[in-house]
Amino acid sequence: MLQTKASETVQEGSIFGQITNMDHEQLVICHDAATGLKALIGIHNTTLGPALGGTRMWPYASEAEAITDVLRLSRGMTFKNSLAGLNLGGGKAVIIGDPSLKSEAFLRRFGRFVESLGGRYVTAEDVNMNTADMEHISMETRHVTGLPQIKGGAGDPSPVTAYGVYVGMKAAAKKAFGSDNLARKRIVVQGVGQVGKYLIEYLVKENAEVLVTDIFEDKLKKVARETGTLAVDPELIYDLDMDIYAPCALGATVNDDTIDRLKCAVIAGGANNQLKDEEKHGRILLEKGIVYAPDFLINAGGVINVGAEYLGDYQQETVFKQTEKIYDTCLGILDKSEKEQIPAQQAAIQVAKERIAAIGRVKLPF
Repeated sequence: MLQTKASETVQEGSIFGQITNMDHEQLVICHDAATGLKALIGIHNTTLGPALGGTRMWPYASEAEAITDVLRLSRGMTFKNSLAGLNLGGGKAVIIGDPSLKSEAFLRRFGRFVESLGGRYVTAEDVNMNTADMEHISMETRHVTGLPQIKGGAGDPSPVTAYGVYVGMKAAAKKAFGSDNLARKRIVVQGVGQVGKYLIEYLVKENAEVLVTDIFEDKLKKVARETGTLAVDPELIYDLDMDIYAPCALGATVNDDTIDRLKCAVIAGGANNQLKDEEKHGRILLEKGIVYAPDFLINAGGVINVGAEYLGDYQQETVFKQTEKIYDTCLGILDKSEKEQIPAQQAAIQVAKERIAAIGRVKLPF
């Protein structure tokens, strides 16, 4: 059983148990029979500002799986936005279902649910969502960002996300190898979606030896052909000899089944929630001497981009300069991890929470 602040008990593993355990403010269940919309919005923390985080659409195997995902993702956004120095809180949304079933009415109905929160949550694109989808959502709410450039938005944030992952990877490489030069380093990029594709381009330009994989074979072959990289079967990647493992698809790929198979010195990628159990697997990576660049730290370029758009102060050069700071932040976190002998994930969360607590005190009444 878990003890709540109101001295009430909640069942471990229940929805309220999960919310209490992860300190969430709100979980919103959205349903519309006419369009078939089934969605969840997780608002983790709004101390720094409105909870900003993307919406993803996925055919989850169960509602429980979707709830777990939205809670973990929204919590990660709180830490991501804090470490990036943004005046934004953490939130996330997931839509349950086949992405091919999206329609204008479907997306606009979701926009109505976002609008009903009165600005507590601001959405943007994530897995299986794009700028055109944001345009439909924006017809019903102004609390949306990541809009097409033709509509006055900043467009696809993936290139900025990839740049942040790239500089974060270089920081992790400096920690592991003594140099941030990625030339001739063997790097496996798992997932060749928008972020993965742009990351591959950065790595190829630096003359890294890049291997790529994806569960969608046609997409994998196309990206491998266009970038001159080697395509690898998704089932084989965990057993390959590599310098750097870059997970850029869905989360939880560092787990009980894979962690002892991984032959790498660095893990640095764009996927969210890469550690299935952040305490257990973070500790194992530390003990194995594998340098882990916390995902919510190095994949923050996208939220820096859409945050600037939402706040009405978008300048691409400034956004990339702010994203470049991920390099120094990552090095600082990795130094803290080494000095205190705590997992890098834990070190990053501590720093993020310290900023939230400090700004929370600033906002107290006189």
